[in-house]
Amino acid sequence: MQVISLDDLKRNGDLWQGRRAVVPAGRVLSSGWPVLDELLAGGWPRAALSELLSDSHQGLSLLLPLIARLSAEARWITWVAPPHVPYAPALAARGVRVGRLLLIREVSDEQALWAAEQVLKSGASSLLLAWPGEAGGKGPQTAQLRRLQLAAEQGDCSALLFRPLRTAGQGSSAALRLRVRPAPLGLEVEVLKRRGGWAGGSCIVPVGTGLRAEGRGRRAEDRGARSEGGADA
Repeated sequence: MQVISLDDLKRNGDLWQGRRAVVPAGRVLSSGWPVLDELLAGGWPRAALSELLSDSHQGLSLLLPLIARLSAEARWITWVAPPHVPYAPALAARGVRVGRLLLIREVSDEQALWAAEQVLKSGASSLLLAWPGEAGGKGPQTAQLRRLQLAAEQGDCSALLFRPLRTAGQGSSAALRLRVRPAPLGLEVEVLKRRGGWAGGSCIVPVGTGLRAEGRGRRAEDRGARSEGGADA
């Protein structure tokens, strides 16, 4: 019989205590947005699966400070099945070293999930951004989300899935689930699920309009963004 210490659970942020949790600094990655870090008890969960749920692929701009910071390190930042080719000049203008981006596109939903799991387990990437279901499938099911969570832990890689808002009622093993909606002053972020803490909190993140990463559309491809934005795989 395994005995688990309550003190260990509290120290690791794995115990829900009926109040806003204080997550150890090593277990989170600062988002770069103070208001969002406050909502998330420090930032994005490290080596864990998070989901951003919206009606139209919103939320990428929330991750730009983190992407810029991690792109200065040795490991890759991998994009799997994004709806549009990342616009390299705009990313570079926000401090992202585009040579550290790895882009996986034009794959089926099954291939995208397989690729995401392999990327997470490999330990070669510090951050995975994925848009499952872009090829017209149903997207990941509960068991597949569990596999991604375990792979993120194994490879010490943070995973962010961009999913439709309609999946909010689906069971998920993700450590964090956020609803993202446009607001007059930026993006409204609401916590639907957070490991070790309350759901239901929200904030407005003043992301600005400089990048327009959520809605650049196909024009980015016409400008040859692929050649400037890292390697395809």
